[in-house]
Amino acid sequence: MQLTSFSDFAFRSLLYMATLPEGELTSITRVTEIYGVSRNHMVKVINKLGHAGFVKTVRGKKGGICLAKAPEEIGLGEVIRALEPLQLINCGEPYCKILPACRLKQVLTEATNAFLGTLDNYTLADMLANNDELKALMIPSETVE
Repeated sequence: MQLTSFSDFAFRSLLYMATLPEGELTSITRVTEIYGVSRNHMVKVINKLGHAGFVKTVRGKKGGICLAKAPEEIGLGEVIRALEPLQLINCGEPYCKILPACRLKQVLTEATNAFLGTLDNYTLADMLANNDELKALMIPSETVE
């Protein structure tokens, strides 16, 4: 199974926001600078994360974005369910001739549930716990002149 770049960028942005001190805001521009990704794509990602309740946006001159929940409350499986189309195959478009006898859809559903079940065991906080190396990578590097 391969996740879309949309989910990849979502996890990256959530991880960055989880490293910020509680209540501190950041910007979409800052997130795109850290990861070197498309700002237009990240705007869509943050918008979706906001609608799903993971990110809070604050408008205005001193506005920005931050986590809407504590990292302990953001389950990895929950994020994937909110972002990914989890139907691996579509047996009806076009109609599949072997549908009445096929067991593949059942197996793929079972595999998807196992994948999500594993992700459900972890939160955003688990990705940061005892991970000073990751936290250090989120600090902007200063150039010496």
